[in-house]
Amino acid sequence: MNRRFFEGRKVLCLNMVSSPGSGKTTILEKTINHLIASKKLYVIEGDQQTRLDANRIEKAGAPAIQINTGTGCHLDAEMIESALKKLYVETNAILFIENVGNLVCPAMFDLGENKRVVVISVTEGEDKPLKYPYMFQSSHLCIINKSDLLPYVDFRTEEAIKHARVINPDLEFISVSARTGEGMNKWYEWILNQADIQFRQGMIFQGG
Repeated sequence: MNRRFFEGRKVLCLNMVSSPGSGKTTILEKTINHLIASKKLYVIEGDQQTRLDANRIEKAGAPAIQINTGTGCHLDAEMIESALKKLYVETNAILFIENVGNLVCPAMFDLGENKRVVVISVTEGEDKPLKYPYMFQSSHLCIINKSDLLPYVDFRTEEAIKHARVINPDLEFISVSARTGEGMNKWYEWILNQADIQFRQGMIFQGG
């Protein structure tokens, strides 16, 4: 039902997944600042407790709904359906779902999203794809964040990419620093390209 909703309204939905502390919220703040003038943006925030991230997103300029899962470790499709009724997402918009920080449970639940984006940071180690293979297998794009810290940590980007591509040969990669802005333009371009694809598919869905 969520997927049909997105198709009917020509909405691009991106499910952002990661372990805690990878920088998803900072990436979203910078993305909103960059795209808000030209795109309708909405965010669904998932955390076990607090409204801290939703407050940050709203301060950046996008409407946000906070879902607190309590003891739950992931968002599910029914939670998204309920949040959509409160967000009033317009046509031709982009919806970001910031899932609960966890590389295990969220991998198992389809929310109806168009694309799944997994975020890792150079401070976490290059072995993440080997330890959490299903998350990387089920994702379409991997953002490697905190590239500004590469001189100070033992992280080999090419090794991380190699490990992930053994699991998912079609996985795309973008290396960024949300703090300095390095590589973020490639991320913005990727989003806009996906939004254009979703718009054209929505026209086909509507018989246009």
